[in-house]
Amino acid sequence: MSAQVGCCVLHGSHKSSSIHTSKSTKTDPMPLISAHNQDPAVDGRQSDHAMMIRTGVMRGLTGSGLVFAAELTLANGRRADLVGLDKSGKITIVEIKSSIADFKADTKWHEYKDFSDHFYFATHPDVPVEIFPEEEGLIIADNHGCEILREAQVVKLPAPTRKALTLRFARTSGSRLKHIAMHNTGPGEALSSVILASDEDL
Repeated sequence: MSAQVGCCVLHGSHKSSSIHTSKSTKTDPMPLISAHNQDPAVDGRQSDHAMMIRTGVMRGLTGSGLVFAAELTLANGRRADLVGLDKSGKITIVEIKSSIADFKADTKWHEYKDFSDHFYFATHPDVPVEIFPEEEGLIIADNHGCEILREAQVVKLPAPTRKALTLRFARTSGSRLKHIAMHNTGPGEALSSVILASDEDL
């Protein structure tokens, strides 16, 4: 496995050869977490599986030097599931797909690639990996961590795009931390609030 972005391990130390790749016919719609949720990072479209995948990716890749902003709106109006920024300023976008139906419903995922040096799909072991384009990076995740099954291509961002997105990343993160301070968030709620706080003043 290449160390381009970083290596992470699934709970139970799954090997690449043991990742589930059988065909699946399950196309049930993803359940809502909450129909009345006001948090932008949980907008009612994410399933429990999607949230599990996000947690696993963040836990697994943080050790590689990446820090993340979830549900970050890009200049083209698309909202990226996870945007990672490393110490050198390189940007990784992770698009979470929790089911076959979820993947097939998204026909605009290519638009994320204009805003990243590395682009990955992330899913869980019960989704057949062959549905994802072979030329794109692929991460398998559970609630405890993740494994990079296929490394992403490296496409260097233009300097103006990198600067604008890095600024957006910083302002969004700062706004979410301000939300925590203003609402006197208790220690037990801090981790979830960092990625779920309001971005309305950006």
